[in-house]
Amino acid sequence: MFQIFQYKQLFHFTEQVFLKIGCSANDATIATKVLLNADIRGIDSHGVARLVGYVRLWQAKRINANPAISIIHQTPSTATVDGDKGLGLVVAPYAMQLAINKAKECGTGWVAVQNSNHFGIAGYHAMMALEHDMIGIAMTNASALVAPTFSIEKMLGTNPIAVAIPANKQPAFVADFATTTAANGKLEILQRKNLDTPLGWVQDKDGYPSTDAHILKNDGALLPLGSDKEHGSHKGYALGSIVDIFSAVLSGASYGPWAPPFPAYIAMPQNMPGKGLGHFFGAMRIDAFRSATDFKQHMDNWIERFRNAKPANGYEKVLIPGDPEREMQEERMNNGIPVIEAVVKDLHNLAQTLDIALL
Repeated sequence: MFQIFQYKQLFHFTEQVFLKIGCSANDATIATKVLLNADIRGIDSHGVARLVGYVRLWQAKRINANPAISIIHQTPSTATVDGDKGLGLVVAPYAMQLAINKAKECGTGWVAVQNSNHFGIAGYHAMMALEHDMIGIAMTNASALVAPTFSIEKMLGTNPIAVAIPANKQPAFVADFATTTAANGKLEILQRKNLDTPLGWVQDKDGYPSTDAHILKNDGALLPLGSDKEHGSHKGYALGSIVDIFSAVLSGASYGPWAPPFPAYIAMPQNMPGKGLGHFFGAMRIDAFRSATDFKQHMDNWIERFRNAKPANGYEKVLIPGDPEREMQEERMNNGIPVIEAVVKDLHNLAQTLDIALL
């Protein structure tokens, strides 16, 4: 069961929530845009379903609603940013814009972030570069829920990577993916629906395959992309590790099993080696490599050729990264956003707690 909300309804409500916890008007608007971008693109696990989690982190004094975001180190093309425990939904756009500004001057810009929190969907931040004829890159480390290949210990987060590449007449190429077989948010959705996971998403406390969506509460773990060694989980493990190192070791954030957990009820790790969650952003000006016009024409050619690849039996067409989300955005902006009953209940409880109207 679900309820349909119009984008404007959810935008107004979400913005009011961020204002109620003390965000400035500008930060509340930015955070709302980032959060709802997940819902309209069909990534329901990272949209309003996460809103109550942010409020709980604020109540636990783990989120600073009015951060003094600062640049603590920089060169002409690089910077390290301290997010001052701010909402990642606000810190990340600041840092990505800084990377874009540096790319305008130097050709490329690279920004590492420490002392931040969950930043929503990585794709939003990478896509900020598109309107500047730049390639955007965004990644973040996250709560340790993932067991490395051959381990039963949770050491890494779902650690997503997003790359956005502009084209000419064709829609942009936008790859946005977790480095696990499935993102934790998808697990949470199955929990709310009381459904099992597909085989290959999780393992139990002893390292055996499981389909229990609640397995993380029983010392189980998410699996790296590939699920097991025979299907390439060592590659997913390596990708997740790269994200952790770029986002946290490089920036001075906490990494590996010390990454701050998203659920506010989970105690912070002991002896944390850094500050908060970490992110990493890149912006690459296309004309630093070749003519932007030529590149985008060839991107059109690349996209068209792949889109016209012969589909396998049972499939209608070959998709380009970003196609499903773009089509979903058009659908949901026109016809509304479905929100499952469990999340609607959370939103009603949040409205009552903060004394604001849901509709």
